[in-house]
Amino acid sequence: MAKKSDKLLGGLTLLGIHKNKPVRKLETFPNSAEGRNYLVELKTSEFTCLCPATGQPDFAEIKISYVPSKRIVESKSLKLYLWSFRNEGCFHEHVVNRILDDLVKVLDPVWCEVLGCFNARGGIAINVRVSHGKKPSEIN
Repeated sequence: MAKKSDKLLGGLTLLGIHKNKPVRKLETFPNSAEGRNYLVELKTSEFTCLCPATGQPDFAEIKISYVPSKRIVESKSLKLYLWSFRNEGCFHEHVVNRILDDLVKVLDPVWCEVLGCFNARGGIAINVRVSHGKKPSEIN
């Protein structure tokens, strides 16, 4: 008989490894409170990607908010996933939409929002907010 932790950890390949490298892979585990609407918020101020025209680095704070359905994103895999954009040239609008699309693909959440707040370059800061699904009314 499998232990409860085996069911939760089954399939997670990045958690617990000591050698970290960027990887475009999001891992998930089962939501033990499926059917209950609650908010998960994840935030990093260390996101970087490259300007596709100049190759110069762009820095941003990325905030992910979602109401899970059956799956929850594992935070270390999210860290390595976000790190994988470090050497990629991409427009701010495109990368924030890509993050949302990839999260929706692995989570199939009730609702999900990704906010990218990019530092000013050339005197202009860019904020990009994208969402999927309908936010439940009881979630503020």
